[in-house]
Amino acid sequence: MEAKMVAKLAKERKKWTLPHSYSLIFLIIIIVALLTWILPSGQFDRKDVTVDGSTRSVIVPGTFHTIPKVSDAGDLRQGITGILSAPMEGVINAADVVAFVLIVGGAFGIILKTGAIDRGLIALSNKLQNKGIFVIPIAMILFSLGGSTFGMSEETIPLYAIFISLMFVLKFDSITAILILFLGTQIGYVGSTLNPFSVLIAQGVSGIKGNPQLWLRFIEWIVFTGVSIGFTMWYAARVRKNPEKSVVYKNDLENRSQFIKEEVEQVVCFSVRDKIILSGFGVALALIIWGILSHGWYMTEIGAVFVGLGLFAGIVAKMNQKELAENFVQGCSEFVYAAVIIGLARGILVIAENGMIIDTILNSLASMMGGLPKFAFTTIMLLVHNIITFFVPSSSGEASLTMPVMAPLANLMGIHGEAAVTAYQFGNGLTNIISPTNGVLLAGLAIARISFGQWLKLMLKIFPILWIIAAVFAAISAYVGM
Repeated sequence: MEAKMVAKLAKERKKWTLPHSYSLIFLIIIIVALLTWILPSGQFDRKDVTVDGSTRSVIVPGTFHTIPKVSDAGDLRQGITGILSAPMEGVINAADVVAFVLIVGGAFGIILKTGAIDRGLIALSNKLQNKGIFVIPIAMILFSLGGSTFGMSEETIPLYAIFISLMFVLKFDSITAILILFLGTQIGYVGSTLNPFSVLIAQGVSGIKGNPQLWLRFIEWIVFTGVSIGFTMWYAARVRKNPEKSVVYKNDLENRSQFIKEEVEQVVCFSVRDKIILSGFGVALALIIWGILSHGWYMTEIGAVFVGLGLFAGIVAKMNQKELAENFVQGCSEFVYAAVIIGLARGILVIAENGMIIDTILNSLASMMGGLPKFAFTTIMLLVHNIITFFVPSSSGEASLTMPVMAPLANLMGIHGEAAVTAYQFGNGLTNIISPTNGVLLAGLAIARISFGQWLKLMLKIFPILWIIAAVFAAISAYVGM
């Protein structure tokens, strides 16, 4: 018996696991740097195009040309110096997002220290009792609508700590919160209807006016959102029935106390002061939604609201200036992992851009798709965008980069540009669900203290289903016409 136990333990130690998220990103940086030595460097000519009032640089189809790796202008091959510099350059390029995460983290440090959220969540849990599962479809519909219509993404980062705490008191696990927030908004990106950062930019660059397949996009959004909600509710119910079924069971045993300071079973005093703080939180969220929809607010304005909310909560809780500062610093420290990982992920794109291989990859993939039937063309185009998104996770960046080539290519094959836009939005949205280069995903996982490997293990259960649905809808888009 003892020998069997030793053998079992030895087998568990040898079991392969994905490396740490930082290590994984640095490994990808090295691989991309090696590609800059293997793949030819090249670029398309570019021109400025105005889309919805903003000017963007897009490529000119048919102008691709190779560039010498070594010239008087410098060496495009990325070596040791480029690899070691990429993390720093990535953090600098993503400075706005990194600063946003740290500032919001500091504000949350003050808010969480008041204990109002913990006691409010426990009171909510006691009220909901066994009906807590219905939080999932309501929240996911709202977040998916946000992703589909106005491109909600980074705006959810401040909510991760709240939803993780809520899932704990409802007897689910931390990864359920990631499913609600990240999968919810990202599946909205996949089923984009009016998203200005994906569909509208792609249509504008492609010369498509009026969103002619909006009816089909709405059907796509319903299907994708419904499948994602069903999967999340199935997983959450399974974990609630048997907590050991959770893919993050051991993580949650260690980290639960970081998110919930009070015990759910004990009677807590949900005071008037707590209600004032949570009311302020609700007003702040309403203000943010109003600002995003009516004034185009982004991270600077949202960060300012959370700083004000943190100060408000601290004053209501009667913290002195020293306590406010110390709690702010502690909150920042809790979000450092998430902030840095966003910058590191941006370093991958820095290497590819410095080596000038992105246009080369795009040109090669586009050239492979000539002469294919419609359904095969849209399927391969979907795969192409899956690959490109790994290097360019930004939806607007990929639209500006790829659509000037993909839309004319589709037209040459007798397929209208809307099919090219649909394949792009599916490819970008789906890859970002499982990509280690997606900073928002990595930030959420970091806040929850979940490894990328654990997330990937869960997502592989639903990703093939979503991809097949996407391939079918992309083909339908090609056949139904404008």
